[in-house]
Amino acid sequence: MDTRLLELLVCPVTKGPLTYKHETQELVSRSARLAYPVRDGIPVLLENEARVLTDAELEEGRQP
Repeated sequence: MDTRLLELLVCPVTKGPLTYKHETQELVSRSARLAYPVRDGIPVLLENEARVLTDAELEEGRQP
């Protein structure tokens, strides 16, 4: 994922920042507790396409 593009993208629900998870090919919004898929390099920023993050996934993201 291009870092310049990532700097411009925001969560469509909260307008907060997104972080890219390479392992799962997702853009994560911690504030909305959603993970948006990236398909063929294209972010799909639709709330109905996102999956809800579990508490464990949110805790995992907080660890350094």
